Parts: sequence; structure tokens; C-alpha cells
Amino acid sequence: MWVSGKHVQSAARLRGAKSLIAAVGLAALALSPAFAEEITIATVNNQDMVIMQEHSSVWEQKTGNTINWLVLEENVLRQRVTTDISTNGGQFDIITIGSYEAPIWGKNGWLLPVEDLGTQYDYADIFETVRKGLSVDGKIFALPFYAESSMTYYRRDLFEKAGISMPNQPTYSQVAEFAAKIHDPDNKVYGICLRGKPGSGENMVPIMTSVNTHGGKWFDMTWNPQINGEAWHKAVNLYVDLLNKYGPPGVTSNGYNETRALFASGNCGMWIDATVAAGYLFDPAESKVADTVAFTKAPVADVPNGAALQWAWALAIPKSSIKTEVAKSFMAWATSKEYIREVGEKKGWILIPPGTRKSTYDLAEYQKVAPFANFVKDAILSADPTNPSKDPVPYTGITYASIPEYQSIGTEVGQQIAAALTGQQTVAQALAAGQAFTEKTMEQSGYLKK
Repeated sequence: MWVSGKHVQSAARLRGAKSLIAAVGLAALALSPAFAEEITIATVNNQDMVIMQEHSSVWEQKTGNTINWLVLEENVLRQRVTTDISTNGGQFDIITIGSYEAPIWGKNGWLLPVEDLGTQYDYADIFETVRKGLSVDGKIFALPFYAESSMTYYRRDLFEKAGISMPNQPTYSQVAEFAAKIHDPDNKVYGICLRGKPGSGENMVPIMTSVNTHGGKWFDMTWNPQINGEAWHKAVNLYVDLLNKYGPPGVTSNGYNETRALFASGNCGMWIDATVAAGYLFDPAESKVADTVAFTKAPVADVPNGAALQWAWALAIPKSSIKTEVAKSFMAWATSKEYIREVGEKKGWILIPPGTRKSTYDLAEYQKVAPFANFVKDAILSADPTNPSKDPVPYTGITYASIPEYQSIGTEVGQQIAAALTGQQTVAQALAAGQAFTEKTMEQSGYLKK
């Protein structure tokens, strides 16, 4: 109790008052924003992650914590994140990585396991194939934000005008025929759009699904590179021919985001790419062709193996982070059933992140607006990264090989093919150069003996 200076307190009562004030003060400080944490998140500039960034104020308000965002183009993100985590740099508390990085980095001890979020998180609701792809020895090292396979998008109105029909399972030969018939460059409508920007996660995505279904692979069972093989020549010549004859101009500048924007603007007759784009293309607020877009399976060639990709973008915590509990709090929220429902209610059900949770496909609101929902789920669950080619392979992965060396290999091969696409060299020269680089890399890494 406080009294006037004219009155004398007993020492005991004064000590008691000070103790009470201290206790109240500590309690107030514990609730004060001054004790909130700021975490740094590095993520890719795909639409779903942009929505995550926009919606993250909900988590900030709930927890009192704040986020410093670093949103980067995919090639730049991979470079920045890989450099930081391999050197234990400590720049980031949460990183966006994929099915390729998570098992390798988890095994290296670069990531913290995230298997302790409790029963309310409902790990069993995550599709098993997606969960396994982000795990090592049964421990999950990244939480899936969205998962995807691949599919063929096409303009129904253009097909009807040309008098052609898209089959349920197109072949690459048919895709080439269709592209020729709907190509109308005078009106800025191109027969087919594909990623042309070089990168292990850019042009190599559509290229590798084509290589696989033509019977090719990255390596044989003794780790000998197969890039200069017949299947690669078939697939890459087809890719270059399609884009040079029926593709948009400046294609080597177009990655996933740029190509998606071209299709949504009405400039593409067909597009073979990730299933995650479906929500955007069917959303009238985002897509000029929402009422005419249709879809079917990714095309096949000689074998069905590896014609459709399997991938998950996921959130992970680098071991170097000192704010792990706050990071886990955000990741648990951003990959939860709650988040999916919040995005549906706020942004529109057609835009919820797909492919990760079984419960997503039980949402009546989603099924009502997303004609592609079950198709996408089936495509994701049917893709088999353990059996990506006609012949057995020593690696896991459809568009990548699950070894640390792949990132540099995929980047180099992608650059060589981009040079062939622009006419700087032939496809034969590009594949020979890719083969030589990969052989040297595999020798230096100890996979091959000189």
C-alpha cells in the first residue's frame, strides 16, 4: 500500500508492496508485445505463398509475433536457401523447400524434425505419399503447404473451333497435332505454352516428364548418366520443336508463373504443367479463360511411367534458427485444416492450397466450385516417384534425382537446353554438354570411377 510521505510504513508492509508490484509487473511484461518474436521466412513467389503472406496477419494478431518475409523467384530462392542452410548461416527461421530437398537436408542434420505438434495437428490427415516424401526414417522434416502433380490444360473454345477433341489420355504426338491446328500467332494465341526458363525446378520439370515417358532417365543402376541417350534426344527435340513452331516469343524468360499468366490471359491453346494452377485458371477474378479452360491427363509417349510429376512445396525449420517454437507455431497454423478453411472463406474456396490433406476433399464448398478437385487428388496419389521410368533407377524422383548433386546438374542441363531452344546450339550439342558435365560431377562425387 502506498501512503503519504507523512506516514511511516512498516518495513514488512513495504517489502510486501514491492513484491506485489514486481509480480504484477512481470505478468504484464509477459503479455507485452515487447516480448513477441519476429521470425524471418523465405518463400517462393507462387500464388499460394503470396496468399499465405497476405493472410499471415491473422497468425500475427493471434500470437503477437511478427514476420519478416523474403519472397523470391524460384531459382533465386533455391540458391539463397541452399547457400544459407549448407553454411549454417542462420538468416531464416522458416524456409520453403520441396520434396527434393527435405529428405536430403533432413538426413544431413540441417533441418529440425517437426513431428511434435500434437494430436490436434492431425498428421494422419496428410496424404501418406506426401508425408513420406518429406520424411527420413519415419521422421517428418517439413510440413506440406501444397502438393501437385501435372496435367494438360487446354482451351475448349479453340478445340471446338478447330473441330478437334481432346482425349482422356493424350499422347505427345497428338499434342503436336493439336498445337498446329490451334496456333494463331496473328491473334497472339499460341498452340502450346511450356516453361522455357532454365532451372532444375523450371524448364527441367516439363522436360523430365517427357523424357521419362519416352523411356529415359537421369541415371542407370550404376549411376552412369543417360542424358545423351535416345529417349532424351526424342523428348528434347520434341520440346524444342513444339516451342519454336507453336510457342510464344521469348519463351526462355517464362517460368511457371509467367506461363501461367500467359494461359490465364488467353494467349495459350494448351499448357502442360502443375495441377496447382487449376484454381487460378478456373477463378474468373484471375483468369480471362475461366469459362473455357478444360483439363485432362499429362501426355504420354512410349510408357506411362513418370509422365506426371509429384511434388510438394513445404515449410521447414533450419537447425540454425533460434526461434524454433515460434516457427513451429506458424508452420502448424499455415499447414492446418484451420488455415485451409480460413483461406476458403476469405479468398474463395477455389484458391485453397490443394493436395496435402484428405479433409480438403471432403469440403462441400470446395467440391462445389472446383471441377478439377478429385482429378487433381487422383493425379497426385497415382504418381510414383520410386518408379519414374521404363527401367529401374537408383534414385527417387520424377523430375529430379534424389541426390545432393542433382541441383547443380539440373541447373546446368536446363541451361544447355535453353541455349538449344534459342538456337545458340543444337539439341545434340546441348545433350552432349549436359552428359559431360554430369559425368564429371558424378566422378568428383564418387559415384563413378575414372
